[in-house]
Amino acid sequence: MSTEDQAWPEPRASSLLVGQETAEATFLAACRSGKLPHAWLIAGPPGIGKASFAYRIARYALNGSIEGPAQDAGPSLFGDALPSSEGDSLTVDPDSIVFRQVAAGSHPDLLSVERGINERTKKERSEIVVEDARRVAGFLHKTASGSGWRVVVIDSVDEMNRNAANAILKILEEPPANALLLLVSHSPGRLLPTIRSRCRLLRLSPLGEADMDRLLAHYLPEETGENRLLLTRLSEGSIGGALALHAAGGMALYRDLVGLLAGLPDLEARKLHAFAGRFERAGNEDAFQTAMALLADWIARLARAKGLGQLPQPILAEEEPALRRLASLHSLDRWLELWEKVRHLTARTDAINLDRKQVVIGAFLALQGTG
Repeated sequence: MSTEDQAWPEPRASSLLVGQETAEATFLAACRSGKLPHAWLIAGPPGIGKASFAYRIARYALNGSIEGPAQDAGPSLFGDALPSSEGDSLTVDPDSIVFRQVAAGSHPDLLSVERGINERTKKERSEIVVEDARRVAGFLHKTASGSGWRVVVIDSVDEMNRNAANAILKILEEPPANALLLLVSHSPGRLLPTIRSRCRLLRLSPLGEADMDRLLAHYLPEETGENRLLLTRLSEGSIGGALALHAAGGMALYRDLVGLLAGLPDLEARKLHAFAGRFERAGNEDAFQTAMALLADWIARLARAKGLGQLPQPILAEEEPALRRLASLHSLDRWLELWEKVRHLTARTDAINLDRKQVVIGAFLALQGTG
């Protein structure tokens, strides 16, 4: 493995691909078919490597590995399966000029479209605006300097506002020759149907436990197998999510949450106040967000299991007795209501400066049935 992969890299600098071999074979088969769609919608849950995969394709194209012109996918191709291939790879040598230029964001034939900086506030925008999208047309109509291809990566297309989406749609309807557009999407169902219909869907899957363990052992070599399994299950196959959880102290937070949840419907006030009190201090905003997200996910797992008429699957062995008991504590509607309440409280806490300790206590009292 190259030095670029010795820490969690930016997507454009990542050379390690694990668990997405089917998607890779699909793209390679399209390359060999001589009818490569000009636009690809790379879809799947957050944190599974979609942006890294997009830049992997970009390097492959810019390295001169694709022969022949791109083709308009057309509405009838959306979601169609392509034949798979074996024995090939999109890998580009990490020591090559193309790899280094893409990693540095300096390749002249690559344009990355992301949320920009608001010149007035000097802060990152909450969406991709039309000015960002309009750069794409001018870029794609220029003459390529290297491989003959010009590549655009939009990360993520979900973040485009309507004007930006319409600007991209015009390009998808009449793409220039040898243009390759790679649209990263966490929620393709929310996109304009006309955008979806102009792209070849390439769906990436959450990573399995074996692939997650391999990646976590690579990026977090100091962690035990037990901790790697806990991160895998908490992140539901998202390597990005697992590494973010690790950085935020998510494993310890989850174990403490389980300790409190295991007592429901009884709550030990001293332990609850001690747990909630840690989020009062300045600088603990991220820990608060992580803890509340873990609590919401725990409720969601219980609600899903109840809706299916099943017993919830524990992530930690010590959860099982409590989960069996709590499954009958509330109705499905009540669990869904609690999930919404926790998410709503979390979103509003910083927006209107709520007391984080009281928000956590209120969430647990609601779970108990007294809040």
